[in-house]
Amino acid sequence: MDMKLWVNLAYIIAAIAFIFGLKMLSSARTARRGNLISALGMLLAIIVTLLQKDIISYEWIILGVVVGGIIGASSARLVAMTAMPQMVAVFNGFGGIASLLVGWSEYHNYLGIISWGALLPIYLAVIIGGITFTGSLVAYGKLSGRITGRPILFSGQRLVNALFLLLIIVAGVFYIGKLEPQYTYWIFFSALGLSLLIGVMAVIPIGGADMPVVIALLNSYSGLAACAAGFVILNNVLIVAGALVGASGIILTKIMCKAMNRSLANVLFSGFGAVKAKQDSSQQQGEAKPISIEDCYYILEAAQSVIIAPGYGMAVAQAQHVVRELGDLLTANGAEVRYAIHPVAGRMPGHMNVLLAEANVDYDQLSTPDDVNPTMDAVDVCVVIGANDVVNPAARDDENSPIYGMPIIDVDRARSVIVLKRSMAAGFAGIDNLLFFADNTRMLFGDAKSSVAGLVAEFKSVN
Repeated sequence: MDMKLWVNLAYIIAAIAFIFGLKMLSSARTARRGNLISALGMLLAIIVTLLQKDIISYEWIILGVVVGGIIGASSARLVAMTAMPQMVAVFNGFGGIASLLVGWSEYHNYLGIISWGALLPIYLAVIIGGITFTGSLVAYGKLSGRITGRPILFSGQRLVNALFLLLIIVAGVFYIGKLEPQYTYWIFFSALGLSLLIGVMAVIPIGGADMPVVIALLNSYSGLAACAAGFVILNNVLIVAGALVGASGIILTKIMCKAMNRSLANVLFSGFGAVKAKQDSSQQQGEAKPISIEDCYYILEAAQSVIIAPGYGMAVAQAQHVVRELGDLLTANGAEVRYAIHPVAGRMPGHMNVLLAEANVDYDQLSTPDDVNPTMDAVDVCVVIGANDVVNPAARDDENSPIYGMPIIDVDRARSVIVLKRSMAAGFAGIDNLLFFADNTRMLFGDAKSSVAGLVAEFKSVN
């Protein structure tokens, strides 16, 4: 059996590992094992690729492995779980720029070739990779606070973006056509520059509330770019891996859009969150009612069923560990504790799941809105930690609200609601949360970590 056949057999095994790994990522209980299986599949693919006889020199490859390994290991140890969304954005960007560089290097090998079958993958790898790279950098800036989370809009923005996209398509037609190399040079690099510009222009009009969708979409782009790069260098496993990432990213994007009851076009082009909605004060039924940690303890101590609804505020406060400790104390006190996680809570898909998993919260306690909403009327206490728009009753009751129709966690239907927030500030949607003024809601103001730690101390002082 020749070497090429063994290589392709190993690629098939790696592809199977990718598929099983992706399947296992759909469940919090099996996600870690799925990630490990996928990683082992990629390790097999890399080793087999490096053993092929057409590898000329290993010096630069070894250097890249060492440098990349140091950066990866350092990031894994030093980057906080709360910073995971921006880290994912950077990973997407690195995938994009890697595909761009592969296409760029192969461009020089195909000068003068007029086969569209050879030139099209090169062009797609460069264009999609460029859009992914700069788009991911902007997403990183928004997620890390280095760029405003508000949409950046200007007059004629959609027209400009459409013009840039049209120019890239036209440039692609000329590049793939039968032009002399001296002409394709300017066309190719002009298109490369436009792709980098489009990446920026595509993400700056998207607000912080829509970052989970953007992260999923950029992940899909990075997969598509890798798939195109696979066709460029005729590597089967790269084609398969890129296609899997591209398809799963699109599926995840659709799930995120469904969770907000909005179309992808609305997310990308609406500038959601650019202008705060004006609400009449008559909508604010009553006044917000603050509560002390001591009084909050008495409510929780008497509860038989408690739902904790975490949001981005929990991530900012890095409160996941004390939240898990509070949940354990409530369980020991005889209460049934569940964590209701909205799909778009946080700044990336599964953000709250990742944080709670880091805190070793039992997977069986994690629930979706569809799981908890039908029985919400029987819940004694809902504890909302830093969530805002995903628990706002206006999405269900106010037809004039910009978030109307978005599925939410119906925490307002519980017997008592305790909201942990620093202030009465609006969420990403820029609108008041009517939950804060409900008769059954009490506001525990302050840093979420400090507030939950205070509740934990109350439980421990009694016991």
